[in-house]
Amino acid sequence: MSDALKSPNREGLRVLREWLTVIAVALLIAFVVRGFVLQQFYISGPSMESTMFQNNRVLVNKLSYRLHDIGYGDVVVFDRVTTDGMEVQHDDLIKRVIGLPGDTVSIAQCVVSVNGKAIAEPYLNSYDLNQSNLDDRCRVPEMPAITVEPHHLFVMGDNRPQSFDSRMFGTIDEKLVIGRAFVIIWPLNSLRWL
Repeated sequence: MSDALKSPNREGLRVLREWLTVIAVALLIAFVVRGFVLQQFYISGPSMESTMFQNNRVLVNKLSYRLHDIGYGDVVVFDRVTTDGMEVQHDDLIKRVIGLPGDTVSIAQCVVSVNGKAIAEPYLNSYDLNQSNLDDRCRVPEMPAITVEPHHLFVMGDNRPQSFDSRMFGTIDEKLVIGRAFVIIWPLNSLRWL
């Protein structure tokens, strides 16, 4: 009779151990995926409107640039490191890649040129493009040509009048890129590929 009483207890412990193992493995996989493969990011500012809006959530592929190079037009999330001399701050920013290492980037009357050729930017908001005041149209209507240093990128937000980007803070080091944003996942009615 004592064996019959022990059997349900052993069975319960075995089931509990199995569930704890399943949960531990699932958590480990989730941490590995989030740390090295995919991560969701929350859009907190207007700099990428009308491509994506505040409160959108995007998935970022962290493996993408281990498999291929960063390309023109890619939407990237990067760590912008700033310091006030005493405290270091990290901000995750999302912008579009405009210039690659070795490129010459310039702006004349709000038209962005790379290597002397105006680039097509179908993602820009038509409302902004129709502004007669150039400052209202793009915030920085004129920028002398700069050459993107090796291992750096020139990035800009799609909402040019409200974007804080390479026009103000310069190029970013490729090492600071976390990954490529490739899909808006929230809210569900905004679900689409980038």
